[in-house]
Amino acid sequence: MNAVRSYSSGSSRQLSVCQVERWGLRLECPTPDDPFSESEVTWLLPDLGLRLTHHRPRSRHARSGPSTLTAVRVEIGEHGWQTTDLLLGLAVPGGTTARIVRCEEFAAAVAGRVLLPDDADQALRTVHRTLEEISRNRHDLSAWLGHLGIYDSWPPLH
Repeated sequence: MNAVRSYSSGSSRQLSVCQVERWGLRLECPTPDDPFSESEVTWLLPDLGLRLTHHRPRSRHARSGPSTLTAVRVEIGEHGWQTTDLLLGLAVPGGTTARIVRCEEFAAAVAGRVLLPDDADQALRTVHRTLEEISRNRHDLSAWLGHLGIYDSWPPLH
């Protein structure tokens, strides 16, 4: 399989993992330009309108950063999956309260009419619904995913 992640900037990167799952799409992409992260693991959860991301640290001894849930619009086509980032998300550090992130970027996109009103509403509804669900699962992503019927481990092991 020739799996490539293309960015809106025009750049692209070969994926080391690209696998369709019953819940969505599992991706892993090397991050050679990132001094702290060796790869980015991403799960697209189209039914939830979410992208779940975790950066694998380059060093085994480095502390792992939070996982991020981002509101996205996912379109599944004949030749691939396309996502539109809705610029609002949650950082879920594990063991502590999840928090809403990228608020300033989201607000600027709404004010500048870069983000359409329907997309902004979808982002707000998605992030607040997800925050409520994760709160009910003690801010534990694995417990939340299990509640949704996704029993794969998060963050994924090597």
